[in-house]
Amino acid sequence: MDELKYLSGFNSEFKSEDPRCPGSLPPDQNSPQNCPYGLYTEHLSGTAFTAPRVDNKRTWLYRIRPSIGHDPFKPFLNSNITSNWDEQEPDPNQMRWKAFDLPSKNEKKDFVEGLNTVCGSGDPRLKHGIAIHVYACNVSMKDRAFYNSDGDFLIVPQQGALKIITEFGKMIVQPNEICVIQQGMRFTIDVKEPSRGYVLEVYGRHFTIPDLGPIGANGLANPRHFLTPVAWYEDRDVRYEIVVKYQGKLFICEQDHSPFDVVSWAGNYVPYKYDLSKFMVINSVLFDHCDPSIFTVLTCQSEIKGTAIADFVIFPPRWSVQEHTFRPPYYHRNCMSEFMGLIYGHYEAKKEGFVAGGATLHSIMTPHGPDVNCYNQATKEDLKPNKIAEGTQAFMFESCLGLAVTKWGAETCHKLDAEYYKCWKNFKKNFTGPVAK
Repeated sequence: MDELKYLSGFNSEFKSEDPRCPGSLPPDQNSPQNCPYGLYTEHLSGTAFTAPRVDNKRTWLYRIRPSIGHDPFKPFLNSNITSNWDEQEPDPNQMRWKAFDLPSKNEKKDFVEGLNTVCGSGDPRLKHGIAIHVYACNVSMKDRAFYNSDGDFLIVPQQGALKIITEFGKMIVQPNEICVIQQGMRFTIDVKEPSRGYVLEVYGRHFTIPDLGPIGANGLANPRHFLTPVAWYEDRDVRYEIVVKYQGKLFICEQDHSPFDVVSWAGNYVPYKYDLSKFMVINSVLFDHCDPSIFTVLTCQSEIKGTAIADFVIFPPRWSVQEHTFRPPYYHRNCMSEFMGLIYGHYEAKKEGFVAGGATLHSIMTPHGPDVNCYNQATKEDLKPNKIAEGTQAFMFESCLGLAVTKWGAETCHKLDAEYYKCWKNFKKNFTGPVAK
């Protein structure tokens, strides 16, 4: 999997066939009476049939066996996945988690077993809302596949590369890359070392790249840098487990063959990956700050114009050249919820305590901003062109929804930092009072 090939483009119409079976893709129609090579036709819908053409998502799969052939589903036990947002009392406090634990050497956890829900909002049955999870695993998903019937997964590896096999083909996703596996798509994840990361799930909607408005035609994430795997199949008769996330819970069934038997496919509903180092940063070049929305890689919009159910935002290395400006992030009370994670490095607004593999949550209208040390340094520094965030990649999941923390996030993980509020203690009173006449 070290030299994989990809198709480039975002929201594009693709077609791909495994080169071992040339001509496996029907040339003139989607559902012929008899497919080449004796394949079965299967349609994967990402939107309603009658969605506007600009939004319509679907792909035709040509596979060795249809995916319908499996035993009945049963509950998948011992899972920390949930969409029950009433487990804990609401908590408006600023929250910070230390780095989430990796499995010990004596534990064996694959991606599904190591998936834990931290917070979220909404209802997957109503196709409205989000969930934020973290994963920590140390073994591959052997003869096990996963799919999400509730929504899309945006996966952010923090430690360890993920080798992902999907029904569409194979891809490798390294730290500082992301991938999106959309609703209903089956996948399995292999790891070679203990691995950890974050997952943003959106219910019943799909991510897009944001409109650029007055920025113009270019900037932010370039559509051609989004990569989709090419067709690859395996024809393997073996007992295979299929795990599904359905209405906020996990279920499992078995079948007698690998689900990754798609020989060819065509459509615009696909998994994809993106390298965060390719993001073209837009920034202020004179004074004050542009809003952090200029760092949005992907967005999932609500019915309210310009308001996101979920934005995926990054804070990458960049030049900062503002004059007579407090250069770090300003103090802020937001009508949105902000969940931040750190892939590597040291986030400038809180160099202590906010660590790679950890997280913070600043809820709607809860004040937040740089700690005391950052403020004191920023008000005295020489304002000259600076390359900031070098060796750092922080990100934010931002949502218009109020996020509730799960019992796992508040208690079970034992990573919530009760001392977080102290980083804003001891602000010096600098007020000089009215000028004497």
